[in-house]
Amino acid sequence: MSSPAPAEAGESALGLLARPGFSLLLAYRILAMLSYQIVAVTVGWHIYEVTRNPFSLGLVGLAEVLPFFCVAPFAGYLVDHLPRRRLGMVACAGLVLTAVVLTSVAKGWLPFNGVWPIYAAVAMTGMVRAFLSPIYNALFARVLERHQFARGAGLGSVVFQGGMVIGPALGGALVAWGGKSLSYGVAVAAALGALACLATLRVSEPVHAGPAAPIFKSIAEGGRFVLGNRIMVGAMALDMFSVLLGGVVAMLPAFLHEILHHGPEGLGILRAAPALGSVCVGLWLARRPLQRHAGRVLLFAVAGFGLCVIGFGLSHSFWLSAVILLFYGAFDGVSVVIRSTILQLATPEEMRGRVSSINGIFISSSNELGAFYAGTMAKLLGLVPAVVLGGFAVLSVAGITAWKNPALRRLNLRDLQ
Repeated sequence: MSSPAPAEAGESALGLLARPGFSLLLAYRILAMLSYQIVAVTVGWHIYEVTRNPFSLGLVGLAEVLPFFCVAPFAGYLVDHLPRRRLGMVACAGLVLTAVVLTSVAKGWLPFNGVWPIYAAVAMTGMVRAFLSPIYNALFARVLERHQFARGAGLGSVVFQGGMVIGPALGGALVAWGGKSLSYGVAVAAALGALACLATLRVSEPVHAGPAAPIFKSIAEGGRFVLGNRIMVGAMALDMFSVLLGGVVAMLPAFLHEILHHGPEGLGILRAAPALGSVCVGLWLARRPLQRHAGRVLLFAVAGFGLCVIGFGLSHSFWLSAVILLFYGAFDGVSVVIRSTILQLATPEEMRGRVSSINGIFISSSNELGAFYAGTMAKLLGLVPAVVLGGFAVLSVAGITAWKNPALRRLNLRDLQ
């Protein structure tokens, strides 16, 4: 394919942000992430405060991922066949409802006690999250031109991770200073803001000619497309197994209590550190998008991610742990930007919802399955051995992928344009 014209290739990141549609879409993304991350931090502290059991933190991940798995394939189908903007507004309303339920639990307004209402609200969050990324990815391709995708993916990663920086820090601060109810209330406000951004977004929707394909046939078609693309499925699987085996974020409340000896404000700092690292990388890649040797960079980034997991597990210093998590997030940010760019460049317009949902099953759910895996391993082996073992497993995943998937190893993003 021919290279973009000079004016197109030289368009700056600020030029993309000047586009009203793209700016509103990014605002939707950061506000939705802000709402979700504030809830995630507060729920983790809430559950551990009640149970004092690391395994209960793993159950939070399981309570979210099972509904996500059930809903995600159908969410992708709906995104490909219904007005995407309105569907996104409904999903944001679901975030509002989740935070309202959790506020009611924290306030004691419900006529029942225990942790199961919290897990039920987390399950609702899992169903809602199945729609958020497919809607963003589908609208992304409607507000930007194809030659802007690589730079736009970098900015999208910055905004996504920005929500993960601000959300955990704000969630920890709100729990420490105002309690769980205030934190959940701020999450409600952020979700309402995300809904308002989509309500004011003006974007053309694809026209669907003829009757829609049967739902299960359509979902299977998306699955065959992804599994038939070695580069796409390799990048997804690499990220999924790395996060599944090397995720440490879910265990942070237990590390703070048992090893680092800090309160909820420390949880906010440690939860924000990986996202801050990803933001720095995203800003760099938005200014200097990767084109050549993207596959090699991806593999080295995953190996660096694994080394950071090992370092975090062995650290007994709060601030050293925070620095390690900063680099942990930076390596993960490289993976996110490269994978997002592959997803946008390699996916046909009519399949964006389904492919994004499959990507979500590979990637987004790995965080929650990783939380359950980490909680189980911590119960069986102890916190430190479980995390260190996970780091070595990530290094093994990077090595096996480099050996078994030469197409991904040799990837240049220019070949997809």
